[in-house]
Amino acid sequence: MRVAVLGASGRAGSEITKELAARGHQVRAIARHADAIPATAGVEAVAGDASDTAALPELVRGSDAVISALHFDVLSAEAMLAALKAAGVGRLLVTGGAASLTVESGERLFDTPAFPAEWKPMAAGGIAFLDALRDEHTIDWTFFSPAAFIFEGPRTGTFRTGGDRLIVDANGESRISFADFAIAMVDELEQHAHSRARFTAAY
Repeated sequence: MRVAVLGASGRAGSEITKELAARGHQVRAIARHADAIPATAGVEAVAGDASDTAALPELVRGSDAVISALHFDVLSAEAMLAALKAAGVGRLLVTGGAASLTVESGERLFDTPAFPAEWKPMAAGGIAFLDALRDEHTIDWTFFSPAAFIFEGPRTGTFRTGGDRLIVDANGESRISFADFAIAMVDELEQHAHSRARFTAAY
């Protein structure tokens, strides 16, 4: 597929770009500093600012899908969806957060006493983004809420997936490496298992 990755120089975006290229997809890797994107076969590094809503449609035009690895303070869901519609791109996959996933008590992770207060402003942006996507019926979107803790680690290819419930291991921890996160994201691109839905992945 032809895939545009927004935020391609970040930790999540760079791993997604690497995974896409390894599987033979044609990648337009978009970042403010395109020189930070390693030269890789199948990857076109493009300098672009996703917050420039006037320029964004041209950045993603011609793609079969857009994968966003942007922070939620860069662009609203409404602006993202409008850009895809203007560009004629019908599919969007979004790197989300774990805050809106539910825990064993039934409440959102965001609402638990253990959720760090300093993370709440960014997490609230992710929740608002997902809420806006749920009202969208033209663009085929997927929101990927990964584990609560994403870390630099090995590419194992072994993890569990789910829907709206936070996945934890035997120690009660919710973890996944950026490399395995990228596998789950590209698996979703290829398998299209969560159309207009959210999913999660963790060990």
